Amino acid sequence: MDTDNKDFTQTMTAWWQYNQDLYSIFSQNLFNNSPVQKALNEQSAEDFGQWAKEITKQPELFAKQQINWWQEQLKIVQQTWEQSLNASSEEVISTERGDKRFLADEWQDNPWFSYIKQSYLLFGQSLLDSIRQTPGLDEKLKERLEFFARQVINSISPSNFITTNPELLKLTIESEGQNLINGLELFKKDMAKSGDMLRISMTNENAYELGKDLATTPGRVIFQNHLFELIQYTATTKQVHKTPLLFVPPYVNKYYILDLKEENSYVKWAVDNGHTVFMISWKNPDPSMAEVGFEDYVVDGVIAALDEIEKQTGEAYVNAIGYCIAGTLVATAMAYFTSKRMKQKIKSATLLTTLLDFSQPGELGVFVNEGTISALEAYNLQNGVMHGHLLGVSFSMLRENSLYWNYYVNNYLKGQPPMDLDLLYWNGDSTNLTAKCHNFMLRDLYLENRLIATKEVEVRGTKIDLAKVKQPIYALSTRDDHIALWQATFKGFQYTSAKTTFVLGESGHIAGVINPPKANKYGFWSGPAPQGDANTWLEKADHTKGSWWNHWGKWITQFTDEKVPARAVKTKANPGIYDAPGEYVKARL
Repeated sequence: MDTDNKDFTQTMTAWWQYNQDLYSIFSQNLFNNSPVQKALNEQSAEDFGQWAKEITKQPELFAKQQINWWQEQLKIVQQTWEQSLNASSEEVISTERGDKRFLADEWQDNPWFSYIKQSYLLFGQSLLDSIRQTPGLDEKLKERLEFFARQVINSISPSNFITTNPELLKLTIESEGQNLINGLELFKKDMAKSGDMLRISMTNENAYELGKDLATTPGRVIFQNHLFELIQYTATTKQVHKTPLLFVPPYVNKYYILDLKEENSYVKWAVDNGHTVFMISWKNPDPSMAEVGFEDYVVDGVIAALDEIEKQTGEAYVNAIGYCIAGTLVATAMAYFTSKRMKQKIKSATLLTTLLDFSQPGELGVFVNEGTISALEAYNLQNGVMHGHLLGVSFSMLRENSLYWNYYVNNYLKGQPPMDLDLLYWNGDSTNLTAKCHNFMLRDLYLENRLIATKEVEVRGTKIDLAKVKQPIYALSTRDDHIALWQATFKGFQYTSAKTTFVLGESGHIAGVINPPKANKYGFWSGPAPQGDANTWLEKADHTKGSWWNHWGKWITQFTDEKVPARAVKTKANPGIYDAPGEYVKARL
């Protein structure tokens, strides 16, 4: 062997070791030894033990599954052999729709890499099918088994390793390993800013400036307390609807998901359509706010905002929009008004991807068990908050290939910095959750599902009842939502006494909501009130192309009264504090 070849071999050996070391460090940070991870591991071990026990009761089923796997594997071997002889042959197993891990031509054209890919896909599908086909397992147990199995399957994908990914192998050889040097620098930067779990950058954190690039709709902060700032946006029409509009964003994210760039800003669209728009901008909590609970977000948050809007506009009623957990917050505030026999200040409620019944938590259900929740509660009490980065990584692992491993490969193995994208910037701009509020959500909402029960939840000493909520509701859910399953949201609205207009948007939790009319990207279904079975409702529903925003715009006019001259955001009585987007939204972890 000549000197150049020897040096090249040594270099490639070193880079192979680098890849293994990097993956090892990554895994240790992703699956650390925290009490929460310990509880998840124990639950996973218990679940897989139960699965193994059920398998032993059905040896003939297990044998059949093994035979099927072996037969399919032999087909892959045969197809690979035919392909190596330049014979025309179709792959035995193909990637699922939306799987972008194997797009490079070599995965299909090169017999060796095609074999690796197909064998891997067969292994994953066989394992998941075995779980689904095993009798004697309840649905929640199967969901947890599938989740943990999927995490393992996707973590060992050949696309995650240099030597089994043709695209990475080619890049490493051509760049003489520069991609890995660049990747190591990106990895070190991410490690420096990570907490309990490795947080992979999805975008450049310096790519955007709030108030300049995002959250640009003109307005002014007119009120501030220990929980939120209240923004009033500047009117763009000479006349506005008499009834103001209040946006309540989830306190687990920054509000500007509703006010990204001008072309996809729901806030800007509402202002341009003649609404006097107010927005709650939640404070990013620190450990000193550990005792702030869900009921405080109801009273000192939503209701305090309603009081300030009345002072500013003279209007006693508003139309409220609550997104995700903020929709739960708005519904709770409505129930609180009724149960306390106060004047109901919310004329109508628009609840976006909102759970009221938490019996179907979707893939979040993997965390909904006594052991894991007890560990999370202990973590929260010890730290005062659930750290936003930990929450962000946890949510990313619900879509691990597109929101985690994709960036692992792109950043650390390809050595490419992440692209600049407003939605990803917002997604990475995490917020903490107070210990008391998060614990309430975990136990009272998700584990015990107390909100739908009569007078099981208290707000400042008042027991509430969702059945007493009678104000009209516009309920939007999205078909591909993995955080708030649309079948679960559909079921939850049946616990109120409100006249509910239910709409099902295409796409998911974010894209299905932030769907401006000009983009004309996703359509929606609308139909009768949400009663009975969700899938039966969908069969009878009408599909409409285009954004649900226009459909909502027509619906909301029922509750806006006549028009009045546009309202000023700065008056002698209330000059405000400072211009939008305010200060609370700028606080980063």
